[in-house]
Amino acid sequence: MGDNGVDFSQFGLSSEETDKLVGEVVRYVLFKTHQSSGCPIKREELTQIVTKNYKQRALPAAVIDKAREKLVGVFGYEVKELQRARSTSKNQARYSQQSAADLRSYIVVSQLPADVYRKFVEDVNTAPLTGFTFVVAGIVHLAGGKISEENLWHHLRRLGLKETDENHPALGNVKLLLETLVQQRYIQKEKVNGPEGNTVVFELAERALDGDVSQKIKDYVSQVFLVSSAMNYAFQLILIHPLYHLIGSTIASLGSIGTRSFRALILPPEVYRRILFNHIEGHFGERAIWLNV
Repeated sequence: MGDNGVDFSQFGLSSEETDKLVGEVVRYVLFKTHQSSGCPIKREELTQIVTKNYKQRALPAAVIDKAREKLVGVFGYEVKELQRARSTSKNQARYSQQSAADLRSYIVVSQLPADVYRKFVEDVNTAPLTGFTFVVAGIVHLAGGKISEENLWHHLRRLGLKETDENHPALGNVKLLLETLVQQRYIQKEKVNGPEGNTVVFELAERALDGDVSQKIKDYVSQVFLVSSAMNYAFQLILIHPLYHLIGSTIASLGSIGTRSFRALILPPEVYRRILFNHIEGHFGERAIWLNV
């Protein structure tokens, strides 16, 4: 982002006052991002930093743009604007009452090279949340971008994650962690009226629909399916030719696989879980999480 070229003297501000305002916005963005685990910052929050002492109408936008320039130039962080995704449900009343400004928010995205970010910035303690995010977003993506709460937990339980689990060794309270993904705008949660009463539905939100993130989710899901297909093909070879029993013993080392599973040509849950999180490890190295495997 280049210099926006705004002359702040038109607002009656000295260079010292301008630097102070911009610095306050920069600090707020950095601290709020860290404090809220990367949850989007509403534009209104940044606007209020300016308007608490200054009433010029166009000043907040100019200060925010200047702060965004400083964040990318000094810290290597792009402050990316998000437009809140609208629910696909028929109940749009609460959205129609919101202005465009109410729906705007910002997230911080590192522009540092991946190796530099890993060495100097990355917090390995966030790896479980990152892995969980990809798993949940992947499930919702495979469901067509929208899934009921009941079905989502059905798939998560197959990975050893239960909504009643408050002390998971890697994730802690799993249900609260799912709510964190809602706050971070990877998914959105909506109550939908149906024939059987109210149903809670999860949809992909603007952060998961962002071009770069969306492509990573698709690539991740595709790789998991490729490995799953390859494993099933290996099972078929085991049945066809005795020479492939060596492959079978290698696969069996991942977990207990009974003869019924071989005949059915279906991956047992524990093997699927290992495949799934091996791929997360491929994306995130030693920071990968292992969920009850």
